[in-house]
Amino acid sequence: MRKLALTDEILLSIQQPARYIGSEVNMVVKDPSQVDIRFAMCFPDVYEIGMSHLGIQILYSMFNKREDIYCERVYSPWMDLDPIMREKHIPLFTLETQDPVKSFDFLGITLQYEMCYTNVLQILDLAQIPLHAADRTEEHPIVIGGGPCAYNPEPLADFFDLFYIGEGETSYYELMDRYKANKKAGGTRKQFLELAAEVPGIYVPSFYNVSYREDGTIAAFTPNNSHASPSVRKEIVTNMDDVGYIENPLVPYIKVTQDRVVLEIQRGCIRGCRFCQAGNVYRPLREHSLEYLKKYACHMLKSTGHEEISLSSLSSSDYSQLEGLVNFLIDEFKGKGVNISLPSLRIDAFSLDVMSKVQDIKKSSLTFAPEAGSQRLRDVINKGLTEEVILKGARDAFEAGWNRVKLYFMLGQPTETVEDMEGIALLSEKIAETYYDIPKDQRNGKVQIVASSSFFVPKPFTPFQWARMCTQEEFIERANIVRGKFREMKNFKSLKYNWHEAELTVLEGVLARGDRRVGAVIEEAYKNGAVYDSWSEYFKNDVWMKAFETCGVDISFYTTRERSLDEIFPWDFIDAGVSKEFLKREWKHAVNGEVTPNCRQKCSGCGAMGFGGGVCFEAR
Repeated sequence: MRKLALTDEILLSIQQPARYIGSEVNMVVKDPSQVDIRFAMCFPDVYEIGMSHLGIQILYSMFNKREDIYCERVYSPWMDLDPIMREKHIPLFTLETQDPVKSFDFLGITLQYEMCYTNVLQILDLAQIPLHAADRTEEHPIVIGGGPCAYNPEPLADFFDLFYIGEGETSYYELMDRYKANKKAGGTRKQFLELAAEVPGIYVPSFYNVSYREDGTIAAFTPNNSHASPSVRKEIVTNMDDVGYIENPLVPYIKVTQDRVVLEIQRGCIRGCRFCQAGNVYRPLREHSLEYLKKYACHMLKSTGHEEISLSSLSSSDYSQLEGLVNFLIDEFKGKGVNISLPSLRIDAFSLDVMSKVQDIKKSSLTFAPEAGSQRLRDVINKGLTEEVILKGARDAFEAGWNRVKLYFMLGQPTETVEDMEGIALLSEKIAETYYDIPKDQRNGKVQIVASSSFFVPKPFTPFQWARMCTQEEFIERANIVRGKFREMKNFKSLKYNWHEAELTVLEGVLARGDRRVGAVIEEAYKNGAVYDSWSEYFKNDVWMKAFETCGVDISFYTTRERSLDEIFPWDFIDAGVSKEFLKREWKHAVNGEVTPNCRQKCSGCGAMGFGGGVCFEAR
């Protein structure tokens, strides 16, 4: 029996003790004394969220394929365990061996969303690792960050030794080999960081200096170490079938957010929505072959016993072999009780046909993401979706038996007018009318339409990175305009409208486009009780506002300020594949309401062709 880090008394006093004991199905077991590198892989949120993250499962599987590396997992302790660990001085531990994270060679933290930043500090604090990279010694793990938020790592620069920019399958092994060689040679922490800085995709924040102008904008961002290059290029897998996938996914004892096998069918997106960071930084679109996916689908379902498989991508309808894959899954698992989940689909005839085969229509709802209420604003954001297509998709779905629809919109996007806002209610009403146009004897009861609006946050590496963001008051005013219009609708009783928290959105906006000066605010907020900020019941806006005040950081500088096209951004040293010139062109197209064709229709010269793979070369 393994010795658990928590006593029975503690485990019996907290919620969901299975979050902390490990030993799940397919957990990797190695002898720590027989490996050269111990890597603690962390998702800075509660176990149920972290266990649902595909990236960590991929890296966990990849690292553990090497005999010389033992990759273990760690998640944020929940609010009931956190104070107990502090009171009893229990250092944060991994699930596999229950050993303290501080004794590992690496602590890798995935940065999936900005609102987990205080949880990053919670992880370091509970692990008894100094918060600041500058204060760590040879005895401490190398703290490395990765994931989508690493595309602007600057708000967290002081807390990380290095960042990995891009997809982990390409450079991580080289990084580990350099660590082993440096360790064997008796090299120092700094010597390893210098070796790491030469690895493609690796950014070492301490090797760069930032200077600012009088107006607070960045004057220069320059390397201070000869091993660091002026720019860091993201890493991507050019041929998706060249890398292995997860053969034996971990199966938790408790229900987690994504309690199913997840099969990644492609990376990237062809659509070019101007608000979408993922659609830009994951370019170009790259597909797995049908045979590759068939093999892993069967293997993963067999090794886990899961009864559902989800096909994961940013836009599943754009996978060129989708019909063949879905038909294979339906035929292969017919009568075996396996459900097929198809997120991120465009609602067309094929998709509806597939969903009717794999879903219980009476229990499921359909999801559309028009993002904007008017055609004018959909053109501004380059959504590539007309009202005609939306209404036809809705009608086809209603005729097939569905009567519940979820609609996702975004408020506060550039150039938005009152007419665009009210268009959210009008489009929802038109979808309801489409349902009631069907003869009564062919309908499935009453229609239910739930429209939700998030608030727009300009993100790095999007054409909207120059955009002004709304204030909290403006967001709420816009939501009230939409709500008021909904009340005027004839089918009001069939419609429901809700919206995201404005306070949280404003903070996300600061963290998304922040620079190194924002790090002090994150630390101040954490020290005054901010943690689990993405959970509305724990979000403490007053703590954050006080932190901005204490640190002398102006929120409006990062949110509502207009930016000039020649401003140096905190993330400009990263080469994400999409050029700044392309993003400027797209920003100008947006202001003029001009649509850019998707990548399969016409190349827009974004820069992603330089990676030498994917959709850029499909027709060649």
